[in-house]
Amino acid sequence: MNQRLILSSALASVLAMGAIAPAAAQDKAKEKCYGIAKAGQNDCANLSGTHSCAGQSKADMGADEWKYVPKGTCKDMKGMTADEAKMGMKK
Repeated sequence: MNQRLILSSALASVLAMGAIAPAAAQDKAKEKCYGIAKAGQNDCANLSGTHSCAGQSKADMGADEWKYVPKGTCKDMKGMTADEAKMGMKK
């Protein structure tokens, strides 16, 4: 029974690694765009460190909040790169 558990765990690990690779490839076609997320629609932790999860932004268009957008579209949406957002926060 222990061998069966070990084999199942190993197989699950291999399958999980296969699921991660396509996600990484998808991220290459996207970029983080700061300052465009509406309240509760951010994709992950913010620059200021007040939260660490998606969907926790409290205000629309917070300079430290971001969303993934197709590469090359952030500027069209009036968004900022991480460096631009950090500079804006220092002011």
